[in-house]
This record gives sequence, structure tokens and C-alpha cells, in this order.
Amino acid sequence: MKPTPLDHLDATVALLARPYTFVQDRARKAGADVFETRLLGQAATCVTGADAVRLFYDESRFVRHGAMPARVLKTLFGEGGVQTLDGAGHRRRKRGIFMRLVATDDRDALPELLAREWREALPSWSGRSRVELFAEVGLLLTRAVCRWAGLPPLDDRRARIVAAQLMATIDAPAALGPRYLRGRIARTEAERWAGRFVLRARAEGRDDGSPLSVVARHTGDDGALLDRHTAAVELLNLLRPVVASARWTMFAAMALHSDPSWRERLRTGDDPVDLDYFVQEVRRFYPFFPVTAAKAARSFDWEGHHFPAGRLTLLDLHGINHDPRIWGDPDGFRPDRFRGWEPNAYQFVPQGGGDPNDGHRCPADWLTTDLMKVGVRALTRWMTYTVPPQDLRIPPFRAPAQPRSRFVVADVAATKHAQED
Repeated sequence: MKPTPLDHLDATVALLARPYTFVQDRARKAGADVFETRLLGQAATCVTGADAVRLFYDESRFVRHGAMPARVLKTLFGEGGVQTLDGAGHRRRKRGIFMRLVATDDRDALPELLAREWREALPSWSGRSRVELFAEVGLLLTRAVCRWAGLPPLDDRRARIVAAQLMATIDAPAALGPRYLRGRIARTEAERWAGRFVLRARAEGRDDGSPLSVVARHTGDDGALLDRHTAAVELLNLLRPVVASARWTMFAAMALHSDPSWRERLRTGDDPVDLDYFVQEVRRFYPFFPVTAAKAARSFDWEGHHFPAGRLTLLDLHGINHDPRIWGDPDGFRPDRFRGWEPNAYQFVPQGGGDPNDGHRCPADWLTTDLMKVGVRALTRWMTYTVPPQDLRIPPFRAPAQPRSRFVVADVAATKHAQED
């Protein structure tokens, strides 16, 4: 491959300035789904398109160990967690903890806990002049997931602290300055908090099948219990993704506000597929994390491009969900596009692609959608509210994305459906 001048320029600033469109825009300029660049002075390859997803999740070609920047591990994922493992070690821990818990027959347990939290919160929201939806939904999800995990009940003060910590770790990996420092501090405090429960569960000999006991009793390849730090990281890896869905619920509220016809359709309709189409389109349309990273496990060629062993490679998640070759009118919000759509793990990648059983894809896409459906039902059927004037612009440089106002509602009132649905 003949290098272009673009290949020799460090693109770190450009990536930070436009994280969601960086790969797609440069791939179009290069006229290919793969191009080379430099990030933080290191050679890197960026890939996009459905075929690139198949490539990226081929474990014979890519590994995750050593691929994630230290700032991501020190905020979002934690050091030593399942995301940093490969091969048999990754499969053993993922199946022993994560797939075991999300594959349970009791699929409705966590969504039902969240629904209870929504219903209990509505009376207090009605007495406030304004409610910042993003933060409040994060609090509801924190309460629900901690109860589901088998942790002791959280009083209001502790619940708000834990919610703020988990949301700060999600907010920090692509940030600079105070936002990143808050994430670092929050990660340290959250791991210390989670580690105490792991040790307590072990001391009590707890074996009740709860997520806490599953993590506390899980053993590594050497047959020994995970050390306190690693066990705490994995417990947080169960809690954090659930709390992260607060961002999707906020985006769902934005979509309902932008298209009142869908709000009315979901409020009055009884077709569950409409709700499914709407939630999936929110996940496709709105930005979450822009890219994910891996390293080439060995040297190989793909699409006329050489990947040397160890080459840092970025997969374009947002760009694939907005690829016009896959999605007609990709920049339009059209939930009905999912009517008749066949699920495809290589074309729809809001939380990564590939097989969740053996690969590095998030194991609980269905759980995210179920939690979002609770939120959308609450927003359309369980409550009425107004949306006061606010700044709903999403800065193109901010990852993970969110509107400047974090979506504020007012005049909240519970409806009769809050207890009937």
C-alpha cells in the first residue's frame, strides 16, 4: 500500500475534535475501509464497514491485551478486568461470570426492579421545579442494579454517591482535565467500595447465586479466588454497564421530544414491536462510544493492507451504525427501518459486534434494550412532563456524547398507568 501524506500526520487532535466522525470521514477521503494514521505518536490502523467488524472480532487476528489505553483501564474498565483478557482465559471468566448471569431464565428480574424504582421516584419528581433526567435515571438504575446484584440496600445518600461514581467512570476515558480526574478518583473509590462487599461475601460463605456471590466465588485459571482488586473490578463490570444505559434513556427522551408522533404512537399503541423498533433506532442513531480498540495478534494482510503484529487498530462503531451502504438515510431517525430487519452482529454495533458467547462483544445487548423499554414506557405512559427551553445541542467533540443540558424536564406528574402497566 502506498502511504499518503495523511498517514504520516499524528491525528490525535483530529480524533479528539471529532471522535464520532473521524474514522468514517477519513475512510471516505482514502476511498477505502482501512487507512493508517498515527495516534499519540504510535502507528495505528482504522477500519470501518461490516467486513471490518468480522475482521476485528476474529480472535486469530486480534487480541485485546495491551490495546486499551491506560486512561480507559484506569477509569472505565478497571485494570485486570475481563475486557483485557484473550483466548481461553477470557472465555472462562466471561462464561463463568457474565454469560452465566445474563443468560438466566429470569430475564425480567432487573427490568422489574427498575420499573419499581421509576414508580417510586415519580411522586418526588412531581414536587420539584425541574428534574435533570440523565442524573435521575442513573440513580434509578444504580438502585436497581445494586439490589439485583445482591448488595445491601442503599440509603439515599449512598445511592447518590455510588451513582455519581459509576457515571463518572463512564464519562472519563476520552476526557481531559477535571472530568478525567473525577473519573480516576471515582474508579478508585468504587473499587474500594465493591471490594468490601466481595470480602464480606467470602467471609460469610455466601453462595446464593446472586451476582455478588458469583463474583466472590469465581476462580481463575490457577484455581484460586480472584484477588480483591480483580473481583471488585468484575463486580463493577456488572454494575457499570447497567448504569451506562441512563445515557440511552436520555437519548430516547430526546427522540420523543424531537418526534412527538412517536411519543403518541408509543403512548396509545399496544404493539410491542413499535417499542422495540424505537429503542433499537435510538441505539443506532445516537452516539455512545465512537470506537473500540484491539492489537494485531500476528502479521496479516486484509483488503490490500498490511497489519504488522502488534498494530493498534480502531474499529469505527458509530460510523458503521451510520454507514449508508448498510442503512438507508443513516442520518434520519426512522424506527420503522427495523421492521423486517434480521439481527446482524456485524452491521449493528452500538455495543460492539461479533458473538457475545466467545468474543469480546458486550454479553447483554438484550438487557440494555429491556432497561430502555422500561424508561420509554415511563416517559410515554407513566408520567406527563414538559420540556423547558434548554440547550439540547450535542457537542461533536464530547465522548461519550450528551446534550449540554443533560435533558431537563419540568411539571412532572404520574398517570394512572404508572401503577396499572
